[in-house]
Amino acid sequence: MKLAIEGFHKAFESRIRLGIMSALAVNEKLSFNELKEYLDLTDGNLASHIKALEKDGFIDVNKTFVGKKPHTSYFISKAGISAFNDHLKALENLIKSQK
Repeated sequence: MKLAIEGFHKAFESRIRLGIMSALAVNEKLSFNELKEYLDLTDGNLASHIKALEKDGFIDVNKTFVGKKPHTSYFISKAGISAFNDHLKALENLIKSQK
């Protein structure tokens, strides 16, 4: 039996990137520290995956200051919502095809 994997996006093959996108899909925005804690990641690991998703245009960053302290938050872009929804639909179709 062949598995139909059309529609899967390579950017979401990593469990960490899938986790980042999932967290941002259900939250308006999350800070770096919130994502790090939520996904139980190191700074470097999270930063490298965020950088890749930013490069693909799937997430955007908002840098502000809270008092004198920098505050970085991330949110899913329109392109990210579209690509992630397509990826989830492809996964759902794969699961349905196996019943």
